[in-house]
Amino acid sequence: MKKFISIILVALISVFALASCADTTNAASDTYKVGVVQYISHPSLDNCFAGVEAALTERYGEKVEITRQIGSDSSADSDCATYASQFAAQNYDMIVAIATPAATSAFAAAEAKDIPVVFCAVSDPVAVGLVESLDAPGYNCSGTSDVLDMEAQLDLITSLQPDVKKIGVLYTSSEANSIAQLALLEEAAKAYGVEIVPQSIQSDSDIPSAATALCAKVDCLNNFTDNKVVNNLSVVLDAANEAGIPVYGSEEEQVKNGCLASVSIDYVALGKVTGNMAADALEGADLATMAVKTISDATPVVNTDVLAAFNITMPAAYANATTVTTNK
Repeated sequence: MKKFISIILVALISVFALASCADTTNAASDTYKVGVVQYISHPSLDNCFAGVEAALTERYGEKVEITRQIGSDSSADSDCATYASQFAAQNYDMIVAIATPAATSAFAAAEAKDIPVVFCAVSDPVAVGLVESLDAPGYNCSGTSDVLDMEAQLDLITSLQPDVKKIGVLYTSSEANSIAQLALLEEAAKAYGVEIVPQSIQSDSDIPSAATALCAKVDCLNNFTDNKVVNNLSVVLDAANEAGIPVYGSEEEQVKNGCLASVSIDYVALGKVTGNMAADALEGADLATMAVKTISDATPVVNTDVLAAFNITMPAAYANATTVTTNK
């Protein structure tokens, strides 16, 4: 009888031990591992990450482990491919990708393992094959778009410079975001009677000469969210100041850094929308049917230091615009 009881006790201890192990495993799985691939570091993309991080930590606290990898200026494309592949190989629960080149790398790396990908600040996800359509992505991939309101931007430019005839655009020929937004700007400009003068670049080293050449032909420059241009904004501003023309940005940080004005996207808010989409997907929502989202509210922002430097009077229509001064 004692032997029988001993056998029963051993069996029960084994069962409890196995249950304990199972509970530990389940507890560990409650912590989500999210890998973030960010194309490069500049204020717009850094603000995107701040929003993503805020949304995920608000939802999960310490139960989310976020690892961010950022591409270097000289090798960002290859860096993003490497980081995305590493996250996929390590079976992360999700990859969040900030900017189009990072998103395409993440999508390619994650597809074979069916790891969900949520992108942030991709202007035209359909054109680069991340989704089949904005309303019905079709893949285990969705996110947010930072497509700009070109009519609002042109309203701002033509109000500040009523005599503007030619608007220059410096853009990276390999960046799908910029190509898509250039087409939108050219189409919108037809109604304003202004000419868009584009100048492509391939690398950072092209920017000084390209900016100087372009500034000689136009009345102002308009920057999109082109990552190479934003990352070299000081070079562009130097060329424009030398030519005596203003530069318009695409968000508030660019205006603070010396652009005249912008109809500005809130990239922290865009990141928060992205982070909440990521959280929903981690909890089982289907990205294939989760529509791509945008931030609809854009705010006019004007740099009063630059306004004064060009002797421009604030138009009455923008009397309530957000005003900033140049970062010192």
